[in-house]
Amino acid sequence: MASVVTITGSPSHPSRTAALALHVADQLRARGFELESINVRDLPARELLTAQAADPVIAAAIRHIERADAVVVATPIYKAAYSGALKAFLDLLPQFALAGKVVLPLATGGTLAHVLALDYGLRPVLVALGAQHIVNGLFILDKTLTLSDQGLALDADIAQRLAAIVEDFVASVERRGAAAPVRMQP
Repeated sequence: MASVVTITGSPSHPSRTAALALHVADQLRARGFELESINVRDLPARELLTAQAADPVIAAAIRHIERADAVVVATPIYKAAYSGALKAFLDLLPQFALAGKVVLPLATGGTLAHVLALDYGLRPVLVALGAQHIVNGLFILDKTLTLSDQGLALDADIAQRLAAIVEDFVASVERRGAAAPVRMQP
């Protein structure tokens, strides 16, 4: 089955964005996908901010992305932009790190004024990293996500919209896998 990496760009803990990424990862795992998760806040801060891509922890995160068939990018939106922590990590990826991968962008934020941040802020960066197939993403208002000891609870309407987005992502990954060329061993 295909492998998926989730990248969570929230610097906070606990985080609605991280809980959302975990929720999506659990849905994908239940469908048979292999999952790896990268929480940018868990990467070594000094090395991340000084662009030390050779740091063993950061290099391992980059290798996870290189090996993946698909990527889920989840970020909070601050001041109409994706998180600076996510930006610092994305800047360390090789130029075409997302080439040939299906990408699902997700964002959380406090106001609908930030809804276009996915399309005007994050999507161009994903394209610059070589992503050719970015499925429709989803912006989710913070107030429709509730964190508790039992996990993440989603507003019913958001849960339905998220399920449809995830279904589109799964179908796209499966189509991409079926269309992938057979690699011959020498």
